[in-house]
Amino acid sequence: MKWIQDYWPMMALALWFGYKWWNARRVIALLPQLKNEGAILLDVRSVTEFASGYAPGTRNIPLNELGLHLDSMPKSSPVVVACASGTRSGMAKLMLKKKGYQRVYNIGQWRNFMS
Repeated sequence: MKWIQDYWPMMALALWFGYKWWNARRVIALLPQLKNEGAILLDVRSVTEFASGYAPGTRNIPLNELGLHLDSMPKSSPVVVACASGTRSGMAKLMLKKKGYQRVYNIGQWRNFMS
């Protein structure tokens, strides 16, 4: 029991990274089907980050501007979001879900679009 009390923060962090890895693999497996359904592939990194490298077919809307562009994205289409690490795309997923988008997937790193 003492071991758990001493190391729970590291265990929680390991579980978080494990979940992010597992979820990204799950979305990568779904990506061909989602593309066939007309998914919007959204990269929420900054314009500068996007310009330094991006996956073909992705649309760049920086996270801090996402709220301004919701009218240009139909709620009926699946949305797959990515960023540099999966953290900002996780925030984008929460925002989109809160705004009524039903099918939102966080693929994690933008390079996962090319898997």
